[in-house]
Amino acid sequence: MQPATGAFAETQPQAQKAGFFLFGGKKAAKKAERAEDAARAEVKEMVAYATANKPKGRIWCVPFARTVTGVQIRGNANTWWKKAEGLYERGRTPRVGAVMAFAASKSMPMGHVAVVSKVVSDREILIDQANWERNRITVDTLVVDVSEKGDWSMVRVANSAGSLGRTNPINGFIYN
Repeated sequence: MQPATGAFAETQPQAQKAGFFLFGGKKAAKKAERAEDAARAEVKEMVAYATANKPKGRIWCVPFARTVTGVQIRGNANTWWKKAEGLYERGRTPRVGAVMAFAASKSMPMGHVAVVSKVVSDREILIDQANWERNRITVDTLVVDVSEKGDWSMVRVANSAGSLGRTNPINGFIYN
């Protein structure tokens, strides 16, 4: 396969994979890919469980994220980042199975939490979540990092029409 060129190359994950080949060889790249596939399968199994066992009535993001990831934090989504400190590893890099902690904002005063289901590239991930669309569980929703520094501090989330919605602040990722 020839490397992509031009503007299209900027959106392709080829450079990230190339790093695997430089520093760990093809075996290391395959091992990392298998580990991510296994983590994705585990997330999807738990999403299926959460979907099959969803409560009647209102569906909320917090119990969904807790069920899928096993992160045992209580309270509104906007409190998760601070409550995770000292209990769970936190960071700015998306990983499959991590909780993405949205900060409170004018349009989301209670914040939001979602689960990373796939890392597509350095600036794109897929998430599984509850109640982004009222009372629905949505899977493999595209999220794009639009922060100036590429640090996942600001994102746009695809809506049901497939276009990217408003810009949302992110606290970071909580790992279990």
